[in-house]
Amino acid sequence: MADPLREGCSPGHRPAHCSSAGATRHRPQLHAAAPHLSTKPGHRPGRRIGHPSGRRTAPRRPTPRPAGPQGLTWGGWESASPPLEAHVSERSGGTPPRTLAEALRTRDDDALAALLRARPDLLSPVPNDLGQLATRAGTRASVMRALERLDRFTLQTAEALAASTDPAPYEAVRALMTGDEGDPRVEAALPGAVAALRAQALIWGADDRLRLVRTAREILAPSPNHPSPTGLGPTVAEATAGMSPGRIQEIITTAGLPSTHDPVSAVTALAALFTDRTRMAALLDTAPPDALAVLDRLVWGPPYGEITSKPAPPVQWLRDHGLLLPTSTRTVVLPREAALHLRGGRAHRHTEPEPPEILPHPSTSTVTSTPTARPQVVDSAAAAQAYTALETIEELAKEWNEGGPNVLRAGGLSVRDLKRTATALDTTEPVAAFWVELAYAAGLLAADGEADERYAPTPAYDQWPDLPPAERWARLATAWLGATRTSGLVGGQDSKGRTLAALGPDLDRGAAPEVRRHVLDLLASLPDGTAPDPESVLARLRWERPLRGAAAGRPEDLRARIAAWTLTEAEMLGVTGRGALSSHGRALIAPDSVDGGDSGAMGSFPKPASRTAAATPGELSAVGLHAARALAPHLPDPLDHVLLQADLTAVAPGPLLRPLAETLSVIADIESRGGATVYRFTPASVRRALDAGLSASDLHAFLAAHSRTPVPQPLSYLIDDMARRHGHLRIGSASAYVRCDDEAVLDEILADRRSHALRLRRLAPTVLAAQADPTTLLDGLRSMGLAPAAESAEGDVLVTRAHAHRTPPRTPPAPVPDGPPVPAPTLLGAAVRAIRAGDQAATVVRKTLPEPASAAPGGELPRTTSAETLATVQAAALTGSALWIGYVNAEGAASQRVIAPVRVEGGFVTAYDHTADEVRTYPLHRITGVAELADDPA
Repeated sequence: MADPLREGCSPGHRPAHCSSAGATRHRPQLHAAAPHLSTKPGHRPGRRIGHPSGRRTAPRRPTPRPAGPQGLTWGGWESASPPLEAHVSERSGGTPPRTLAEALRTRDDDALAALLRARPDLLSPVPNDLGQLATRAGTRASVMRALERLDRFTLQTAEALAASTDPAPYEAVRALMTGDEGDPRVEAALPGAVAALRAQALIWGADDRLRLVRTAREILAPSPNHPSPTGLGPTVAEATAGMSPGRIQEIITTAGLPSTHDPVSAVTALAALFTDRTRMAALLDTAPPDALAVLDRLVWGPPYGEITSKPAPPVQWLRDHGLLLPTSTRTVVLPREAALHLRGGRAHRHTEPEPPEILPHPSTSTVTSTPTARPQVVDSAAAAQAYTALETIEELAKEWNEGGPNVLRAGGLSVRDLKRTATALDTTEPVAAFWVELAYAAGLLAADGEADERYAPTPAYDQWPDLPPAERWARLATAWLGATRTSGLVGGQDSKGRTLAALGPDLDRGAAPEVRRHVLDLLASLPDGTAPDPESVLARLRWERPLRGAAAGRPEDLRARIAAWTLTEAEMLGVTGRGALSSHGRALIAPDSVDGGDSGAMGSFPKPASRTAAATPGELSAVGLHAARALAPHLPDPLDHVLLQADLTAVAPGPLLRPLAETLSVIADIESRGGATVYRFTPASVRRALDAGLSASDLHAFLAAHSRTPVPQPLSYLIDDMARRHGHLRIGSASAYVRCDDEAVLDEILADRRSHALRLRRLAPTVLAAQADPTTLLDGLRSMGLAPAAESAEGDVLVTRAHAHRTPPRTPPAPVPDGPPVPAPTLLGAAVRAIRAGDQAATVVRKTLPEPASAAPGGELPRTTSAETLATVQAAALTGSALWIGYVNAEGAASQRVIAPVRVEGGFVTAYDHTADEVRTYPLHRITGVAELADDPA
């Protein structure tokens, strides 16, 4: 039998308004179409199609439920679960709230503060009253920001509510989430999800009348022009809105419904048919098997399919019976009511009430019998890597000490300079970009701001090496944790196809600090010493923030990439050791947990209040001190010795004292780093030490004093040979000259072709003049294998030292926030009081003003005479009652206020201002009028 989908209806082809991009904009990527169950001859069409478990389930005996609009009944039978106890009470005197503002007025101060803490964008600026707060909470930008911070199950609850009636009882939402068979896990988690939505003012109303904020419904609800994340299509009423009455009559007649000339009644009757389990089962019993196969392909979405001008018989049967309704001449849709019946009442194919478990890393679970390492081993490994990070930053600063690479015209490092820096640090370019960005975020490197702008260490770097190692690491770690700059983007392309450069202006991503903290929180939720599987961490992040692009698991998702980079960067920085969070890493995110505490079971996830936002700079500084104290005991003590070897190398078995390390870096070149640093002595490095003013005897004494092994003869010969040759040639300014007591050496220089560029000529048997500056002459002769020394006008050897280039004082780059910061408790309290006072002033009932008092134009301010104002204020001061006043300040700005007068004297009234929540003094001549507040009608 031919596939009817290929002949007449192809769900793989969607109309223009239901393109693939549009279908997945606000929902996770749907699974492939479930295999249909209708091709077997013995198939009972009355059974449900496309059940998510793949089983055929026998229908239960339905219990009648009150029908919603259009005769729609949700769930099919009563649920045994108790009604939801709302976390936030929204009942006032038994009268249900009519608007979100009224619902907010029933909340106490703690609930309002929790709302403002969860949605800090509502505080910019502080709303005048609760009506303005409700309006702001319903704007599209604010609602989208709130939805983006929901976990997958809470978002699925909002999606189910959007697919339900408006308003919808809690039982209806539960039926959509659990389906006909029920799900104890979903039923247990659903009250918390509803409470979270209510606390964030995304839903309001009592449990029997839950209302989704209108903007959220527009974003999440199925509609003809907006596919739903649930995969459901529009309702029968929405799908038939543009259908002719004659066509509607044909459908209900074919479906066996009584004929009616009222299109509204016809649509209601068709919707009632699809929601009546008995009649729907009887209708599906008459459906051809291929028609059921078509339904099975569309049931879990997308619900739209494209048809040909002459549909195949199965598709035509579905059209005739209203199971497929046309949305255009070549497009049909499966109505929401019919899809819910076929799904067994479930709004989602897979409901996820619990977050995915964080699994141990596969390598640890296969190598050892337990997936954990000893915490001491983790701390030691992390501390060693932390010290390596400090050495790398110092090496980078030394590399750029005399003036680093030039700044590109558009900002940042060129690809060539990044490669050169990576070579100097003996690492890869992505890792070099991380270290460069980290030093920049810590305020240790910056651009110098000169005309020929270059990067160089900042003055802050000069004090940085003097700090204890643990404090230096804490400064790097806190800078990394709070930075919005994302080094992992280096080498990629922006929206215009331009390559993103290290230190460039386009690397800020506001979500980076939150993602880093979130990943570290997940690591902290595991038992000590446990290294997680990175894929399970990413799966948890996708569950926690599905609308931030992580739900589909796309490789280009930025948050998932930042999370993966965080695991790598934390290991390089020493926050983690062997993949597990160290004790100082725990102190970095939760200082109170350093001394121990129950870390919880595997996969459990605590939800601290700080997890939803990046810490402030002050918090990071305080946390850094805790982390430094936790790290200090694990850092090795600096050593005062090295081990000299016969192959002209010196091995430092650990970190060296700073004076020893600085001197040794002048005498020798660093060959490798790690647990032990290897230095190599070369002719160039020894000459560098001699140029710095050290003599051969100084070098011999230094090495003998700081080596635990005897000084090898080859090293002594190298030092003596370079000292004997050093200064044998003398260079000064003529433009420059070369003098040497050995005429044969000068003859050899003149005969060498490499000296032609210096344009040398003999002035005397022992003197050559050059048409080059002394620095160029020194470099040229050294490239010829000679060891010249510069001399002063008096003939003394000049001690040459590299000039340390520094930028002007620079502050570390300010992070670019992803949104408004979480307000402090004091600000929350003041904001709640101000909103309450403003709402009281806006909604208070005033007494009718006696004549000759009158309202100002537009009724904005009360108007009374000066005598009436004085008399009313004095009376209120005696009785302690509150007044409504109109007031004009010195700038001419008019306002309304509710005050409680305390004292009236000298032309001023001192009163408690309910609007400002403080005691203020007002000149009586600036009060335009007063009015007494009416008694509470209750």
